[in-house]
Amino acid sequence: MKYIGKIFLYAYSKCQSNQYIPTANCTRGTQMDVKICGTNTNGISIAFKFDERIIGAVKTLKGRFFDWDAQVWIIPDSQDMAQNLLQSLWDTGLFSHQEAPDPVRAHLSAKKATQNQAEPLIEAVISNAIKESAGKLADQAGAVDRLLERYRERIRAAHYSPMTERAYSHWIELYARTGSIPRPGEPAENRINAFLTDLAVRQNVSASTQNQALAAVLFLYRQVLGTDVGDLEDIIRAKRPVHIPVVMTKEEVKRVLTVMNGDMRLIASLLYGTGLRLNECITLRIQDIDFDRNSIIVHDGKGSKDRMTMLPSTLKKPLIEHLERIKAIHDKDITEGWGEVYLPGALAKKFPNAARDWRWQWVFPQKRRWCNSDTKSEGRFHIDASIVQRSVKDAVLLSGITKHASCHTFRHSFATQLLESGYDIRTVQELLGHSDIRTTMIYTHVLNKGPGGVKSPLDAF
Repeated sequence: MKYIGKIFLYAYSKCQSNQYIPTANCTRGTQMDVKICGTNTNGISIAFKFDERIIGAVKTLKGRFFDWDAQVWIIPDSQDMAQNLLQSLWDTGLFSHQEAPDPVRAHLSAKKATQNQAEPLIEAVISNAIKESAGKLADQAGAVDRLLERYRERIRAAHYSPMTERAYSHWIELYARTGSIPRPGEPAENRINAFLTDLAVRQNVSASTQNQALAAVLFLYRQVLGTDVGDLEDIIRAKRPVHIPVVMTKEEVKRVLTVMNGDMRLIASLLYGTGLRLNECITLRIQDIDFDRNSIIVHDGKGSKDRMTMLPSTLKKPLIEHLERIKAIHDKDITEGWGEVYLPGALAKKFPNAARDWRWQWVFPQKRRWCNSDTKSEGRFHIDASIVQRSVKDAVLLSGITKHASCHTFRHSFATQLLESGYDIRTVQELLGHSDIRTTMIYTHVLNKGPGGVKSPLDAF
């Protein structure tokens, strides 16, 4: 918002002539330099030389606060607040129309403006200022939206996962709104460093969150803006701490599974018996399960990688019975004219009938059909991850286990217990889908070796 002016816009004039006073003069004969300016945060700033009476007038306003950096008072940007401010300043008695500049006084004396004539002018000035501020905010928001649109296009062109797209877009929106819109070729190191420092110091985010934000910003400069970030030595990189994973014993897993039932127990059993991630499990399709070879194929896992893991023989029968129930539901949907599922990429165009094919249906579909608001078609999506997470959390509480166990704890337990059984760590790495053997080696820290296998001297008493 541009400079509005000195305090000479009185909503109400208290002089005897009841005329509109367009200047703000001090009763002592010197002009009281009080300035009203717009801010970039939907507020109006008031600046003036120290005077307890003016400070008292400002403090009568609700929602006001003092900006220590800019050394100004801030009030909400609205017409009512502006008029209340002007009224409070006039009530201080510091201002008198007698010292008004002659040209203005002559103009108003000839016009004989009344208070009712003054108010429309005040409203017009304030309204124009508000519109101008809103216009600048709209331009800023539009520029951020255009930047995010380009960013998402590049993310999708690089075949990043939808979850990565959502997370990265969040950081870019925050990064763009905390300052000017990033431009191609502008120096980036100082701004990136300041952004990451703010996340760590003021917002107290974790190291992994800070590193994720850094990856999102680097993708923006390198892939969208075509800007070389340069030497990253001055950029603060948070060191991610190494945590030992939470692992449940076989007895603890059994206690958790015992208090679960239905599809939730089947999903939890798959997580523990196969080492699948939660998202990999709930996105399984019928054709991914090979009962003859006792195997499960994971398509498009973490890092867009495919892999194969085992199908526990104890789960074959309950899984077959589950699929028979799902098949009956799917056949009913087909009979009613629905039964289509989401297909990845351009498969829906390449194979028009595949969306209704039994092989492409979800192993764990939702109970209710979703409706496409554009085509009005109905279908089923896979079960939501939050439903499984809530069920596992409740089961852990009911079982009396005090460990901070979750759905991912089943995967940790799967890997640890395979290593305890003597399986090769490379085999476990392949089953888990780890790119680096060092990621798998973290499970060796919780084996009954090393500190866990050493007998304490106290136990010798």
